[in-house]
Amino acid sequence: MFEIPLLLILIVLTALVFDFTNGAHDCANAIATVVSTKVATPRTAVAMAASLNLIGALLGTEVAKTLGGGLVHPAMVDGCQILVFAALVGAIAWNVLTWYLGIPSSSSHALIGGLLGAAWAHAGFEAVNLSGVVNKVILPFIGSPLAGFCAGFIVMMAIYWICARIRRNRVNFWFRRMQMVSAGFMALSHGLNDAQKTMGVITLALLLFGEIDTVDVPLWVKLACATAMCMGTAIGGWKIVKTMGNRIFKLEPVHGFAAETATGLVITGASLMGAPVSTTHTISASIFGVGSSKRMNAVRWGVAGQLVVAWVLTLPCAGIVGALAYKFLNIFFPG
Repeated sequence: MFEIPLLLILIVLTALVFDFTNGAHDCANAIATVVSTKVATPRTAVAMAASLNLIGALLGTEVAKTLGGGLVHPAMVDGCQILVFAALVGAIAWNVLTWYLGIPSSSSHALIGGLLGAAWAHAGFEAVNLSGVVNKVILPFIGSPLAGFCAGFIVMMAIYWICARIRRNRVNFWFRRMQMVSAGFMALSHGLNDAQKTMGVITLALLLFGEIDTVDVPLWVKLACATAMCMGTAIGGWKIVKTMGNRIFKLEPVHGFAAETATGLVITGASLMGAPVSTTHTISASIFGVGSSKRMNAVRWGVAGQLVVAWVLTLPCAGIVGALAYKFLNIFFPG
C-alpha cells in the first residue's frame, strides 16, 4: 500500500498556506492598478488574475528549479526533512506580519530568506550556494526595481510623446480598455515567476523525502500552488491593492497600463533566466517610474522609503525566523 509520510503531508499543506499568503501579497499586485483606476471590478479582476496565474504557472519551471536546488547545496541538506518546513514557517510569519501592516513586502524574498536561514541552522554557512544566491537573488534584488523604475519611466514617456496631440479624456478612454490587456499580461508573468517559487520548495521537500529523484516539478504541484495563490488574492489581497493603487501615486488608466506593461516585461525576462524576482518590488518601482515621468513631486517618496526598509529587512528577518523554526522543529524531528 502506498504510504506518504505525515511530515511530508504537513510540509505540503504548509507550503500551500504560504502560497495563500503569497496570493494575498503578491498576486494583488497584478490587479491593484486595474482595480484602483476603476477599469475593472474587484470580482472581474480577481477572476482574470486567477485564470492567467494558473496558465502562467504551467508555462515554465526555471524559477522552481532555482528554488528547488540552486540556493542550497542538496548534498549538504540531504536527509534534513524539516528544512523546508522551517523555511516556510519563517516566510509565513513575515508575510502575515507585513500583510497585517498593509506593507507590500516580497513573499519571494521571505521564502528565500526562510530557506537560507534553515539551511544555515542545519549545516552552517557551507550549505548555502553562495554563487546561486548572488546571481539569482542579490543581483535581481537590486536589478529588478531599477529595471522596473526605468521601464515604467520610459513606457510612460513614450505614451506622452505618442499621445501629445490627443485630448486627455480620449487618451484615458482608450487606455481604460488597453489596461485590461496590460493587467492580464502582468498576471500571466506573475504566474510564470511567483507561482513557481512554492513549487520549487515542495519539489525540494519531495526530493528530501525520496519521493522523486530529480528536481522536476510534478503537475499536481503546479496546479495546487496556482490554486492556493489565487484563493489568497480573492480573500486577502485588498490591503495591498489599496497601498499599491493609491498611496504611492494617484493612478489613472494610462498610468496603470504603463506600470503593468513595464512590470510584465521585466518579470517575464527574469523568469526566462530562472531568477526568482519580486513582483512587489518591480511593480512598486514601475509605479514610481511612471509617477516620476510626470514630475518628481507627484510621487509620495515617504512611502518609497517605508517600502525599501521593508524590502531590505525581509531576507534577514525571514532568515532568522527560519533558523529559529529549524532549531525548534529539530527538537521533535531530529536529524
